[in-house]
Amino acid sequence: VFQGRILARRVVGQETRYEVEVKARYRQRFPLVSREYLWVPSTCGCPELSVAGEYLLMARRHVNHEHTLNRILLQDGGYARPWTPREARLVREAARHC
Repeated sequence: VFQGRILARRVVGQETRYEVEVKARYRQRFPLVSREYLWVPSTCGCPELSVAGEYLLMARRHVNHEHTLNRILLQDGGYARPWTPREARLVREAARHC
């Protein structure tokens, strides 16, 4: 779970790749660097993310069986909401209890 600002968007085959500036990390099971690529399959019911918009994102690390693909994936059950101070507060409070 992290706050990110969308820097660029590019459609690659059946997926959309967003370049994201990681602004804050709320809960992470894998390390994040200051800039990441976030992949969204075209089948995801997720809202389209706007370039220059800031979002609260819940994504997962996806590594294939051959370990040749290692990326951050926003899947159908993921979470993508416009970032607001209220959303950030709620996530920080939830992270303390989880």
